[in-house]
Amino acid sequence: MEIRRATTVAELLAARHLYDGPPRESWAEAFLAAGGHLMLIAYAEDGFPAGLVSGIEMLHPDKGVEMCLYELSVDEGYRRRGVGRALTEALVAEARERGCYDVWVGVDPDNEPALRTYRSAGAEDEGGFAMLTWEVEVKDR
Repeated sequence: MEIRRATTVAELLAARHLYDGPPRESWAEAFLAAGGHLMLIAYAEDGFPAGLVSGIEMLHPDKGVEMCLYELSVDEGYRRRGVGRALTEALVAEARERGCYDVWVGVDPDNEPALRTYRSAGAEDEGGFAMLTWEVEVKDR
């Protein structure tokens, strides 16, 4: 398994089976152009994208920079082989190199596979929290 940073739209689109929905080329372009956005892809020996992790740097005047682990996805055929842990550890290492003071991820409290993965990669539980969202109209760019 090799983990590499995605630097092209083609790489992002080739991992389409790992996303929640179909990726859009314009959004992939915008993702790559946005400062502080990062996608790491784990490739099997045959070049198949077996998993991905995305991170977004967040900057605040009184805190500095932290990394949000935005999404972790592993192809069903590669689960429970350490791919998720390796991707998580690679993102944490990248955050450390970038000078982030921490990395955080929101996880549903009943998502045991995700909790196991993140804990095995060294994450500590900071307790429960509520996540609230606002639906807004998506406009093509």
